[in-house]
Amino acid sequence: MSEYLGHSDPGLTLRVYAHLMPSSQDRTRKAVDRVLLPAPREPDGPETAQ
Repeated sequence: MSEYLGHSDPGLTLRVYAHLMPSSQDRTRKAVDRVLLPAPREPDGPETAQ
């Protein structure tokens, strides 16, 4: 994207355009969480009667 816009530094592109993506931090956090956090466990079967 930086090259397409004529920016020599990707950091410049981020600094210039980051404000246009206000939800990007939340989306990034959720994506990283999906990769790094263990998946919720599904129940193994019917609960044992007590």
